Amino acid sequence: MTDPSVTTLSALREIYQEPSGVVRHKEFERLDDFCRQFIARSPFVCIATTAADGTADCSPRGDPPGSVKVVDDQTVIIPDRKGNNRVDTLSNVLVNPGVGLLFLVPGIDETLRVIGHAKIITDDTALSPFAISGKVPSSALKVTVQKVFFHCGKALMRARLWDAETKIARDSFPTLGKILAEQTKSGTVEQAEARVAESYAKKLY
Repeated sequence: MTDPSVTTLSALREIYQEPSGVVRHKEFERLDDFCRQFIARSPFVCIATTAADGTADCSPRGDPPGSVKVVDDQTVIIPDRKGNNRVDTLSNVLVNPGVGLLFLVPGIDETLRVIGHAKIITDDTALSPFAISGKVPSSALKVTVQKVFFHCGKALMRARLWDAETKIARDSFPTLGKILAEQTKSGTVEQAEARVAESYAKKLY
C-alpha cells in the first residue's frame, strides 16, 4: 500500500496555494511598536524548544501583563517562575538555543510569533526588576529575536477561545490531584489534592 504521508516540500506545496504577498512580507527581524504594545499586554506566552535528541517541547509561561520585558528591538527577557523543577525548557536551551514564542492577549484573536535564540541569565541586576511579592526569579530567558510576525486570528476564532460560552464546568474534568494520584500511584487522591492546593496557594512566586 502506498504511504499517504507527505515527505517532501514539493509534495507539500502541491496541496497548498502559495502564500499571498502580504503574508510573505509580514515577517520582520525586529520588534516594532506594534510588537512592543502586544507583548506589554500579554500575560501568557508559550515557549517551544528542542532537546538534544530532537524531541520537541512546548511550555506555558504566565504572569501579569508587562512581566516579559522588551529590552530593545531585538531582545526580550522572560522570567522563569517557580514550577515543578523539571527545567525542561531551560535544559533544552542549553543544548539547542533556538526557541519559538507565541504571545497571547485575552480578548484578541491575533497572536504574536517570535523566533530567536535564547540563553539563561542569572544576574541579580537583570533579574531584580522581575520580582513579584518580593521574590526574584532564579533565572530568566534572554531571547535574541531573529524573526517576528503577527499570526491571524482564525485559529482562536475557530476555537472560540475567549468566548465565555465555550468554558466548561471545572467539575466536568478530573482535577490535577486525581490525575497525578492515578498516573503516578504515589499516595491517595486526597494527598495529591492537598499537595496541588498547597502549591497553588503558596508557590506561585
